[in-house]
Amino acid sequence: MKVFAAISGLVFLATSASAAVTVKDDAGRAVTLDRPAQRIVSLSPHITELLFAAGAGPRVVAVSGYSDWPPVARKLPHIGSGAGLNVEAIVAQQPDLVVAWLSGNAKPQLHQLEQFGIPIFYSEPHDIDGIANNLLALGRLAGSEETAEQAASAFRKGVSDLRARYADRRPVTVFYQIWAQPLMTINGRHMISHWLRLCGAENIFANLPDLAPAIDPEAVLKADPDVLIAGRYTGKRTDWTLRWRQWKGLRAVQKHHLYTVPADMLERQTPRALQAAKELCEDIDAVRRSR
Repeated sequence: MKVFAAISGLVFLATSASAAVTVKDDAGRAVTLDRPAQRIVSLSPHITELLFAAGAGPRVVAVSGYSDWPPVARKLPHIGSGAGLNVEAIVAQQPDLVVAWLSGNAKPQLHQLEQFGIPIFYSEPHDIDGIANNLLALGRLAGSEETAEQAASAFRKGVSDLRARYADRRPVTVFYQIWAQPLMTINGRHMISHWLRLCGAENIFANLPDLAPAIDPEAVLKADPDVLIAGRYTGKRTDWTLRWRQWKGLRAVQKHHLYTVPADMLERQTPRALQAAKELCEDIDAVRRSR
C-alpha cells in the first residue's frame, strides 16, 4: 500500500506539472498554457521582481534592462528595455511565456511576438491589490503556486496593517515629483496615489487626466500643499529641493516638509513597494503631527 501511495503521489505530481493552466491578465485576456511555463522572458523591471517574488525566478531566462532586483536578475541576458525590445533576441530564447508591460512596451513589437505563437501575459496592476493578483497569476503560470500564495498573503497582510494604522487620520495634501526636467507628477489613477491615499494623503493633482503629466511649477505654488515628496534614486546626488526652496511662501518649504522615498521601490508595482509605503506613511504622519 505504501508503494502504491508513493507511486500515486508521483503520478499526481507529474500530472500537475503538465496540466494546462489558464489565468486572466491585466488586459482582461485569458492566457492559457498547455503546461506551466519553463522558459519565461520578462519585459519590465517590475515584472522581473514579480516573477521572482512569485517563485518563478528559476524559470526566467531573460529580462529587460534595468531589471536590478533581485540581484541575481542582473546576471540574466537583456533583451532591450521599454519600447526598445529586441524581438530577435527574445525569440532566440525560445520562451513558452513572455510577460509584458501593458502600457510600457511597444505594441508593434508585442504583436510580432504574438505572430511567433508566443503566449503573452500583460502585467499592469491598477491598484494595490492588483500586485497580489499578479503574484497569484504568475505563480500559477509558472507552477509555483505555493510560493506565490505565501507572497500574496504576506503582502496583503502588510497592506491591511498599514491601512488600519493610518485609517481616519487627518488628511495631508501632497505634491509628488517623479521627474524634475520637465517637471512631472502623477494623477489619481497612478499606483503611487493609491499608496498616498492609504497613508491618509491627498494628491493635489489627482484630477489631471494623464497618468504622469508634465506640469508648470506655478500650479504647485497655487495649490500650496502641506508636503513635497520626490523619488529617491540610488547614486543620484542632485538636490531636488533647491528649486522649491527659492519659493519661501510655500507652506511645505516654511515647515521644512520636503521628503524623499526610494523611487525604485515605490514606483514599481511589486511587493517591495510596501516597504517604501511604510516610509511614505511615516513622513506624511510627521507632517500631520506638526500641524
